[in-house]
Amino acid sequence: MNAETVKKASAVYFTLLKEKVIDESSEHFQTYFEPEVRQTVLLLADESGTYIIEAPKRIHLVVQPTGSTFATNFTHMKDKHKQVETKKHFHLMSVIIMAFLATIDRNQAAKIRTKREGISYYALERQVNDLILNWESILKSEPTYGEEKRIDMKDVVTTWKFMEVDTDDYGLKKGNRRTRIGLIASSMRLLETEGLIVILDRDDIPKAIPKQELFERIEYLYHDYDRYELFKKLMTTEEEEHAENTSN
Repeated sequence: MNAETVKKASAVYFTLLKEKVIDESSEHFQTYFEPEVRQTVLLLADESGTYIIEAPKRIHLVVQPTGSTFATNFTHMKDKHKQVETKKHFHLMSVIIMAFLATIDRNQAAKIRTKREGISYYALERQVNDLILNWESILKSEPTYGEEKRIDMKDVVTTWKFMEVDTDDYGLKKGNRRTRIGLIASSMRLLETEGLIVILDRDDIPKAIPKQELFERIEYLYHDYDRYELFKKLMTTEEEEHAENTSN
């Protein structure tokens, strides 16, 4: 491993650390695939607890769930993202994001439709509400169901039910994180910050458009985790399975 290789690998790795994704238009994309550079970048990633995803036209850098130099606890997440107020809100935001992922990760038709039309915040709110009502019903008959699945279902259900229900005038509510739509907006901003979605019509009826980078994360990373597949199954309700249009 010579100095030039280390220099190139460091440039690639720290660009990934900053940008999270580099595509084929980047000078670092071709450099990465030089065998010695690639080996060194993978070594840097492994040593720092990060993980490289090689997609056909992009390279992603993601943080491993545990043991990473860059992994953040709840306190750090709260400091970085002001919309994350409490652990209860953090857990609920995680459910909102998973509901979004489950919607776009159903099948090829869902992928094409959501890439073209997106998912409106109001459609996502209805979906999450159906999910919460379903969980509430399950917990009445199986009080320990959430504990068995290692999900804080009781707090999620309670937090959601007591949040203010928004009017159709998003403009009046968009800054209020304590409303359902406000929390959905905060959750989508987390994905936007990671460069995984585009948010359109912010001042009207906002919608989230998944980017190809998000589908690549799902395909090359999330599908390898049993926990993701479990969560995805928990996100479904009978109503969702029959829903055909999530864009409005």
